Amino acid sequence: MVEDIEQRIYALARRYNGVYLMNNEAKQKLLNAKTDLDTDMQLDVTEAEDLMEEFFKKFDVDRGNFNINTYYPDEPFSWNPFKKSPVVMVPDFTIGMLIESAKAGKWLYD
Repeated sequence: MVEDIEQRIYALARRYNGVYLMNNEAKQKLLNAKTDLDTDMQLDVTEAEDLMEEFFKKFDVDRGNFNINTYYPDEPFSWNPFKKSPVVMVPDFTIGMLIESAKAGKWLYD
């Protein structure tokens, strides 16, 4: 049962992992528990929201305090091209987090 959950989550993530013209199958297999939705899969906030909505519904996971802005905060904007924006630190947002939350039946992270 646990492996089934993991495989179903990987299948869900693969659908959001983009389309590759070359080596599609090889790149799709690179997903693992440490794969970050933002930095590794390069999902934008809308794609991540869609994935998470589907995740919560398909796996019947209580979303609790889940907030997409925790992982995709608003970035400071400046019209000044010479002004350096401060680096915004965000927590990891990994496939492993989805797997563990699906096993628990609730979102385990804040």
